[in-house]
Amino acid sequence: MLLGIDTATRFISLALHDGDRIVAESTWETANNHTIELAPAVRAMLGRAGMDTPHLSAVAVALGPGSFTGLRIGLGFAKGLATTLAIPLLGIPTLAALAAGQPRFDGRLIAVLQAGRGRLCAQRFAWGADGWTPEDEAAIVSWEALLGSLGDGRPSLISGEIDADGRRLLASYGAGFGVSMAPAAHRMRRAGYLADLAWARFQRGDVDDPLTLVPIYLHQPGVPHP
Repeated sequence: MLLGIDTATRFISLALHDGDRIVAESTWETANNHTIELAPAVRAMLGRAGMDTPHLSAVAVALGPGSFTGLRIGLGFAKGLATTLAIPLLGIPTLAALAAGQPRFDGRLIAVLQAGRGRLCAQRFAWGADGWTPEDEAAIVSWEALLGSLGDGRPSLISGEIDADGRRLLASYGAGFGVSMAPAAHRMRRAGYLADLAWARFQRGDVDDPLTLVPIYLHQPGVPHP
């Protein structure tokens, strides 16, 4: 059984994957209570599935981008669990997990999440033989800059954490430029898709080292890396 954990933003999502199906899943918005809510929610999910942590064979975690605090808490919890149980750990990029939940369409997918101060993390994906694959690296941009870069006539679908400003700009800009917003259910990041990606890697023996695995942090333009 693989446990998937996503605490990359204000949304927390958990899933249990048995290699064939998602046997449990839960997603909710938290008021920055990741530390308080994560461990009890994992215990409750395992209990509802009639199992405990010794039944786990692997743990996967959203690696970023995302909030510093959310990523630190999720990765720390996943590392502790993997080390204690001596089971494999797998880090999955946050936006790749979001993209995995989007149906195929003939165009460009832009996966986004909130980065604060009116900015967002965005990454472009294209459909290929292995599903949605990245076209570029994730970056921090404004809504205006993102939408301004999509006027090439290629159909674009934006999915993920779209705030009120984003919805307003999409409503006024999108239709004439072939840019649309995914339905609400598809915009939610679900740990079930993260677990799907992780299980495929787990089956190939492609796992991460808990000692060296680090989050993917993005930096504001013009702000030097530490």
